[in-house]
Amino acid sequence: QVQLVESGGGLVQAGGSLRLSCAASGRTFSSYVIGWFRQAPGKEREFAAAIDWSGGFTRYADSVKGRFTISRDNAKTTVYLQMNSLKPDDTAVYHCAAGPAPFRTATAPSRYNYWGQGTQVTVSS
Repeated sequence: QVQLVESGGGLVQAGGSLRLSCAASGRTFSSYVIGWFRQAPGKEREFAAAIDWSGGFTRYADSVKGRFTISRDNAKTTVYLQMNSLKPDDTAVYHCAAGPAPFRTATAPSRYNYWGQGTQVTVSS
């Protein structure tokens, strides 16, 4: 069992930055793939970024590549999403999720067993 709690969301102007955190509890955290997904009003949940258990492999959606960076600290059982050069289109509720792999399927929400409640990110123009 893994519990996930996101934090760090807020209101920021376009071009600004935010760092989201995903704090996890559970003894098997370090073995899980962690993904960040986002859902804007009226839209489907979409993949943003993922990181494998070691932190050595990452994957990003084209829409965030070059602007977002995912990282993890297994000692602190926390995953971070650094978001730079934010755009109004990045406005959404951001959720982190944990799944047992394989990493090649990390973009699919169905591959994740555990989800956090989400944190709101609002980017004003």
